[in-house]
Amino acid sequence: MERFDYSAMKDRPPWRLPKGARVAVYCVLNVEEWDIGKPVAREYLSSPAGVVTVPNVPNWSWHEYGMRVGVWRVIDALVKRRLGASVAINARVCEGRGEPVARALRDLGWEFMGHSYAQAALHVVPDQREVIHRSFEVLKRYAGRAPRGWLGPGLHETPETLDLLAEAGFRYVFDWPLDEHPVGMRTVHGPLVAMPYSMETGDLPMMVVHQHQSDVWLKRLKDQFDRLYAEGAKQPRAMSLSVHPFVIGVPHRIRYFEAFFDYVRKKKGVWLTTAGDIYDWYLDPH
Repeated sequence: MERFDYSAMKDRPPWRLPKGARVAVYCVLNVEEWDIGKPVAREYLSSPAGVVTVPNVPNWSWHEYGMRVGVWRVIDALVKRRLGASVAINARVCEGRGEPVARALRDLGWEFMGHSYAQAALHVVPDQREVIHRSFEVLKRYAGRAPRGWLGPGLHETPETLDLLAEAGFRYVFDWPLDEHPVGMRTVHGPLVAMPYSMETGDLPMMVVHQHQSDVWLKRLKDQFDRLYAEGAKQPRAMSLSVHPFVIGVPHRIRYFEAFFDYVRKKKGVWLTTAGDIYDWYLDPH
């Protein structure tokens, strides 16, 4: 099945954002639960400790720090600025030791999106369909509303993933970072939407994989935003940034996260929003 059609940005009619905004900016907060008895899910990302044994105590603790300390810094930074985030969450967080984090995010009213059940790529799980459906049902029960978005761990998919996501009830995905507008996709169970998403503005690729300094990440965010803002005068765009509590939530990085939003909030014509609101606007642009 051909999943989507080709569309050149230059040939599209102007996208009309709320209140005439030039750029829609949204944040994805990744909330994960790693299994200390298994190899670290992000071992290939050159995490701070080069340990490869199991249990991988220092790298697992790196993630645990994010859940115990870092996530609260991220939450405080956004709440202080009256902003929210789209939460890509392992469903197991809602049932395990990280439940207080899930509860705090739920109480804020932030949208929950599927991020698998546990932190493992879909192409290695024994039963992908079971994992996707289980994730959907756990989040629906816990949050009191069905999740619509899905971000696969590591953006991994198989040829069947989109069909299984639509079958379970998901409506939009982030695993296809192919545009600055939402893109309609076809599945055997109805349409899905690929949301505008950039791997190059995420904290983990920038500062863990490629080991850039925090000020370089902030400069890239500003450069990305400035160009989209300029082009948005004629054709509005969407900009994402994806963050992880164990990366951006450490003391020496959090101020760069705050600085970006302070920079953006000074500009007129910016829609600081969530993925879910962009999806709704895409379906009903009026």
